[in-house]
Amino acid sequence: MTLFNNYMKNLSLVACLIVCTITANAKTWVVRPAGPLKWLQEAIDNARPGDTILVEKGVYRQPTIVVNKPLYIKGIDCPVLDGQKKYEIMDIKSDGVVVEGFVIVHSGYSSYNDIAAIRIINSRLVIIRNNKFDDTFFGIYSQHAVNCTIAGNTLHSNAVNEITSANGIHCWKSDSMQIINNTISGHRDGIYFEFVTNSQIKKNISTGNVRYGLHFMFSNDDLYEGNLFKNNGAGVAVMFSKGVTMLRNTFSENWGGAAYGILLKEISDSHIQHNRFIRNTTGIFMEGTNRIKVEQNVFDNNGWALKIQASCNDNTVTGNNFIGNSFDVATNGTLVLNSFTNNYWDKYEGYDLNRDGIGDVPYRPVSVYAMIAERNPVTMMLFRSFITGLLDKAEKTIPGFIPENLKDDRPKMKAFK
Repeated sequence: MTLFNNYMKNLSLVACLIVCTITANAKTWVVRPAGPLKWLQEAIDNARPGDTILVEKGVYRQPTIVVNKPLYIKGIDCPVLDGQKKYEIMDIKSDGVVVEGFVIVHSGYSSYNDIAAIRIINSRLVIIRNNKFDDTFFGIYSQHAVNCTIAGNTLHSNAVNEITSANGIHCWKSDSMQIINNTISGHRDGIYFEFVTNSQIKKNISTGNVRYGLHFMFSNDDLYEGNLFKNNGAGVAVMFSKGVTMLRNTFSENWGGAAYGILLKEISDSHIQHNRFIRNTTGIFMEGTNRIKVEQNVFDNNGWALKIQASCNDNTVTGNNFIGNSFDVATNGTLVLNSFTNNYWDKYEGYDLNRDGIGDVPYRPVSVYAMIAERNPVTMMLFRSFITGLLDKAEKTIPGFIPENLKDDRPKMKAFK
């Protein structure tokens, strides 16, 4: 991360130099419904690079606004840009553009075009901040963008299903993006990354989206930290990526037959630390994952805390708290190529004679009933019955069905604080 931080500092310095140079002779333009300048596009056309455009309170309806030069565009008292359910509302085609303080509503909709409220196209150092988006198809869409910031926005739409809806913040083939402190709800995916590198997603709230709160595809060397993903259709998906760091996020109340806190599919060399997985159908589902470190997380009151498929290799699960989950771990095979150590398991019934805080006998987190339920979901109707309890007790006494090597040899006696 050191090289990445230095890179970001150098880009910020370049941005400051550009802004200072451009704004040396800047002019301010004022757009108002009853003024000489009534339309934002007219002000943009008249302005010179580095100018400021202030847009006063009112409702502005016009075809797609095109920003093709570096400008600071600020709404005063929350003016409304209305796409009338026909248009993409604003296209940004220049470096160094700032847009803030607007209410942006009613973008167009299309079943074959990706129509957005604001689109960033082949641009650098663009800032979209402190705006409110409502009833939009795509909210903010970046394509081939570099070192842009999307911060402090509220994005809400009215998605009913995946087919007729689109994403809140959508980034495609972009680099060094900063997605910070946004609130997104009612979209298909709250935040979507595809072919996005060296970027950060921090302190966002993504709730009530039809599919995923966050969706990663083919996006490497990214960080998401301190976000809340709650009550989304299927939680969060990180797929076909490497070098992803996931820190201090909360994944909560993602319920359903195919719902997860995080779905990890075909990812490698990544880090999941200090997260909270609370009341999800499955906390983490891992398929085809390699060299993932799952450390110091809390799994609390999930159906399955962790499902790790036999296709996973060389993953490390250590220092986590497993509390109140119906099943701690489930798998679909007997071959175990992953490590479990130094976790706290509230179902552990072992002892600690030397009082070093580590259980003296290993803990096997996969129950025989969990394996049966994994292969035959209909058997869940017997959950908590006498016979399932008897099966688990017998299996712990004479293991025969559960994977022999899937065990924690150093279970903690007390939960981590």
